[in-house]
Amino acid sequence: MGNPILQFGTSRFLQAHADLFISEALLAGRALGTITVVQTTSNPESRARIDALRAQGRYPVRIRGLRREGVVDTTTECGSITEALDANTDWPLVRERFAKDARVVISNTSDSGYVCSPEDTASLLAPGAGVPRGFAAKLVVLLRARFEAGAAPLTLLPCELVSNNGDTLRALVAGVARQWGADAAFLSYIEHTCIWVNSLVDRIVSEPIRPVGAIAEPYALWAIERREGMVLPCQHEAMIVTDDLLHYERLKLLLLNLGHTYLAERWQLDGRPADENTLRAMRNPALRADLEALWRDEVVPVFDALNKGAAARAYLDEVRQRFQNPFLDHRLSDIARNHGEKKRRRFGPVVELARELGLNLDQPRLRAALRTAVPA
Repeated sequence: MGNPILQFGTSRFLQAHADLFISEALLAGRALGTITVVQTTSNPESRARIDALRAQGRYPVRIRGLRREGVVDTTTECGSITEALDANTDWPLVRERFAKDARVVISNTSDSGYVCSPEDTASLLAPGAGVPRGFAAKLVVLLRARFEAGAAPLTLLPCELVSNNGDTLRALVAGVARQWGADAAFLSYIEHTCIWVNSLVDRIVSEPIRPVGAIAEPYALWAIERREGMVLPCQHEAMIVTDDLLHYERLKLLLLNLGHTYLAERWQLDGRPADENTLRAMRNPALRADLEALWRDEVVPVFDALNKGAAARAYLDEVRQRFQNPFLDHRLSDIARNHGEKKRRRFGPVVELARELGLNLDQPRLRAALRTAVPA
């Protein structure tokens, strides 16, 4: 019997997030089983990770940062991955693992992974056909193989930072299948038999350990929207199953991400040092006071109106520690990439929510920043 968890992507994020959770859960007898990981790109670093996993199996994850006023600096050997495949060279075996062994599929592809390639056509469904380029096309081929094998329903848990990522991926895969002329039974299998789960992942994984391994902050969250019949890869203290995923998305977007973007806004407007990071920004008394006032006066009242104020304040306590991680060089120049779009996506919803809730909030900092944001 093969591994019950099939993972697409070898990123350092997954190594220090889902893969680490499963490794720790295995030791406690709370995991579904071990992982077969599949490299889907031709990236040389991904290839090096696959080669290292084949050679040594285990890899280190170093957790560094602040946690409840103490310094954390620990290293764990992660042992959840027991098979490493390359989709470009091991495609028949990937199809077999997907069709026969998998019960849960985890993914974290790059943005380009969701792009549909004109080279991907229905001819890829034929026996012995080549490897699809796009991730959605790969899933159509693999799901067809599983459908024809009559295997049990499958749970798919995408980890991409896309709102409603499970629903989004399902629609994308079903769309490709329709373009390829799929029959009604197979479309029903994709859309209704398979279980596509929305989730939110939250952890800063700051550096790779080469050839395989990662350095990450202590904070970690995997919020998973409850779906009837879903199978989870493990049980872990950093995993939350919820009927209100939007709440966790709002916490991350409107407190952590908003805080990052406000610091980047001030970094640009004030002409602050080119190499300034979040730690140094938080140590500047005037800038820290402005950020705290933004959270307190312009954002948290919105959570109060949603009856989520206590959760917002508790999450902010975590955010403050994360921003002041002495081991993390999270530069504002990096955070400032695509800055105008980020302002629109992170500041705009707070202003709109305040309006919808009938709150009498001035929100001067948010409104001033939005005046220079890119249009929708």
